[in-house]
Amino acid sequence: MKLKLTILIFSLVVLGCKKKDELTLAPLNYKSENCADCPEVLIEIFEFKDDTDLSKNINASLKKEVINELLYDDEVKVATVEEAISSFKEGYLDLKKMYPEETLSWEATIKGDIIFENKDILTIKLETYIFTGGAHGYSATRLLNFDKKKGDQLENWQLIKDKDRFTHLAEIKFKIQEDIPQNGYINSTGFMFENDIFYLPNNMGFTEKGLLLIYNQYEVASYADGPIKLVLPYDEIKNYITVKIKKEK
Repeated sequence: MKLKLTILIFSLVVLGCKKKDELTLAPLNYKSENCADCPEVLIEIFEFKDDTDLSKNINASLKKEVINELLYDDEVKVATVEEAISSFKEGYLDLKKMYPEETLSWEATIKGDIIFENKDILTIKLETYIFTGGAHGYSATRLLNFDKKKGDQLENWQLIKDKDRFTHLAEIKFKIQEDIPQNGYINSTGFMFENDIFYLPNNMGFTEKGLLLIYNQYEVASYADGPIKLVLPYDEIKNYITVKIKKEK
C-alpha cells in the first residue's frame, strides 16, 4: 500500500512539474472586412498567454513579422496588425484610384505553425502569400528560432559555431541534392548565387529530421523553381551547431 501511494505521489509531482513548464497557447486570427473594395487578408497565427520573457518575445516577433509583410508604405508608422491591414488596404485603394481599369484585387495570407520544440529550442514557421498585381503573387517562408531558457530570439549566426565548415558541408549536400558536380561552380546548372559563390540562406530552423535551410523564391533561383529546401541531419552537423539535438526515436 505504501509503495502504491509513493508511486501515486511521485506521478502527481512529475505531472505537476510538466504542466508548470508548459506554455499556454491560443489561436490569434485576423481577417479583413468584407467589402467590394477591400483586399482579402487572412492571418492565422497564435500567441502565448504566459507572463514570461519567452512568451512576450515570441508574441512581439510574430506580430512584427506580420506587420512587415503587410506594410505597403515604409514611411507610414504602424504599431499593430490591425493598422498594418489598414495600410495594406490603403495601398490597394491608392493604386486603384490611379489605375481603376488595371488594378486586380490584392490578397495576403499568413499562417504560423510550431515545427520544432524541445527543452531548449522552439522553432516557428511563418508561410506568407502576397498578391499585389502582376503575373503572380509572392510566397515566402520565414523561420524563427527561440532560446527557451533565455527567452530570446536567435539569429542565424547564433545557431552555428563553425560557419566555414558548416557552409562547406552545406554546399556539398546542396550539390548532391541538386545534381551539381562537386568540382563545378554552384551556378553551373542554372542557380543564381551572387558572384557564383555558395552561401547560406536567410532562413534556417530546427525540425525533427535535421536543420532546415530554405532559399525562398528569387533568393538563388527563379520564381518557377519555387523555394529550395535542404535538410541537414543532426548527426552530420552536430560539431558545427551550438544546440545539441537528440536523435528522433
